[in-house]
Amino acid sequence: MGDFTKGVDLSLLPEPVVNGIHNHRVIDKYTDRHHLVRELKQLLTPKRKRFSAVISDVVFDHFLVCHWDKFSVQSFAEFRQHSYRELSLVLDIMPERMRLTVDRMISQDWLSSYQNIDHTGKAIDSISKRIRFENNLSGAIDEVLTHYDQYESVFLEFFPQLQKFMINNSTE
Repeated sequence: MGDFTKGVDLSLLPEPVVNGIHNHRVIDKYTDRHHLVRELKQLLTPKRKRFSAVISDVVFDHFLVCHWDKFSVQSFAEFRQHSYRELSLVLDIMPERMRLTVDRMISQDWLSSYQNIDHTGKAIDSISKRIRFENNLSGAIDEVLTHYDQYESVFLEFFPQLQKFMINNSTE
């Protein structure tokens, strides 16, 4: 829910949800400030550098799904099913915009779609449509594909560091 909390009174939400929002924010902050992730910005053309953090975030979702077994003992299928089930249980406390997005996420199985880089590109294009100002984010996957191996290498080096950081800084 971290991306949908503008105007939401967090004190009205269950503690596990608030903890999840906090963890989401901590992950975003850590990721955006990490030197490896920041270096990826240099791979992008000037018109897309402004969106480097968004691009990296979505592309890292792709690599996480592709390399899931390196980072989790739980199968991706079990994680996906559990996540969708848990999200379904709390739809009623979600802001309307989030509820609509989560409904689509579940019905269209967005988590699985990240296995395919073309679908990952469509996710980036979809984000570009939700940005309220004119932007050059759409089509960014073409630049990522040019540097796909570098993005993957950075992800594989970065993600274990993020895991270690979160073990030391998460709210349970």
